[in-house]
Amino acid sequence: MTKISAAFLKQLWLTFGASLAFLIIGLVRGYSASAIPSIEAIDPELIQHSEQKSWIGAIPPLGAFLGSMCSGPLMQRAGRRRTLQLAAPLWAAGWLILGFAPNFPIVLLGRIISGLCVGFVLAPAQVYVSECCDPEIRGRLGSLPTLSMSMGILISYIAGNWLYWRSLAFLSATFCGALFVILIPLPESPVWLKTQGLDDEQAIKWLHLSKHAVATVKDDTEEKPVEAVPKSLFTREVFFSSVVIKPLIVGFALLFFQQFSGIDAVIFFTVEIFQNAGSKLNAMTATIIVGAVQLFSNGISTMLVDRAGRRPLLLLSAVTMCLSMVSMGVAFYFEFEHESWLGYLPIVSLVVFMLGFSLGFGGLPFLLLGELFPTHYRSQLSAMASAVNLLSMFTVIKSYHALEHVLTSAGTFWMYASFCAVSFFFVLFAVPETKGKSLAEIEQHFRGKKNRDIDLQNVQTKF
Repeated sequence: MTKISAAFLKQLWLTFGASLAFLIIGLVRGYSASAIPSIEAIDPELIQHSEQKSWIGAIPPLGAFLGSMCSGPLMQRAGRRRTLQLAAPLWAAGWLILGFAPNFPIVLLGRIISGLCVGFVLAPAQVYVSECCDPEIRGRLGSLPTLSMSMGILISYIAGNWLYWRSLAFLSATFCGALFVILIPLPESPVWLKTQGLDDEQAIKWLHLSKHAVATVKDDTEEKPVEAVPKSLFTREVFFSSVVIKPLIVGFALLFFQQFSGIDAVIFFTVEIFQNAGSKLNAMTATIIVGAVQLFSNGISTMLVDRAGRRPLLLLSAVTMCLSMVSMGVAFYFEFEHESWLGYLPIVSLVVFMLGFSLGFGGLPFLLLGELFPTHYRSQLSAMASAVNLLSMFTVIKSYHALEHVLTSAGTFWMYASFCAVSFFFVLFAVPETKGKSLAEIEQHFRGKKNRDIDLQNVQTKF
């Protein structure tokens, strides 16, 4: 009988707690696809034209962009765990405002508050998990937040198929209360405690972290003790140093490509896409199938990430997304719905797209968000990368209908395919493999030199 180590169980517990924040992000992302048809059927006076529909989908990423700008300083001062906990009551308030909204402006207010909290938690949740897990299992555990996000989207799709849109908002608010409670007994990140000059021994002991996990990097040139307060990130010397600018470019690019694959145009407007494509399958049924496939393939990615590595999964993901977006464009261009079996091409294309996206670009950019950046500047850089991701998300969602009008639906999907093709070559030439490496080793890689203060090869691991 296989014995599961205490370290794995404790780190898994913490990961589940942080992942609940990503599940709520999934509820935010999946809400509009389910709620808009419900509003149009039951409360049609709330939505007068298509522009209002697009704002219901697009305004949460805009709020999330603003939230991500605040999350960097907040998680640096308050800590990763406390930032997540502080966001929970505000998030619940946003869902309650949405559930009780008497008119369209209040609907938007509820949506922008829920989006604001997405920005608050996106970087802290992933950084919290990455800093509290041993390198040998960090890939598997670090992928669980994205798996939880897919679960949240699917819950929203399924519940939205039979719940009134107000009831769906109230259901979502209960998860925010659960997030607040489940974080209470968990420790703060040992990395954050150390950077604040606080005692990290209790957190390390609770998590059963190995020495490999908590190793740190010091510059060879430093002969004096490290300063209590490191230099500002926004000095020329620090910002353009290789240990900051290289991972920043990689992180920004991966999160940009993640959005410009067209993923959130698909998630936010899934029902509408299937209706416009004339798919032979019922639009709501097709939407639930797409959500289920995303959850399933994220589960596969979670199991493979520590075996196959990050780069192979990202490369496979880019190729699969590119081909499926080309296929989706073909389905719109030739209007195959007039044929018999080809009427299923839209659902097949989007299922394959979701499979490819979830295997790599769905979760690994977020995982790398907590791995690539140097310790002292991880809070600020992660928040900046999240801001790029969320601003890209807003652009993709808000521009979808305009692009359809200018490029046609087929041209829009082919444009997304071209971004997927570019992402393949970026990963091939610019993204390093981080499988099995400690955060110190990854930081050392970007410094471009060996460090004499730590003999990482002789550090014992538990896995």
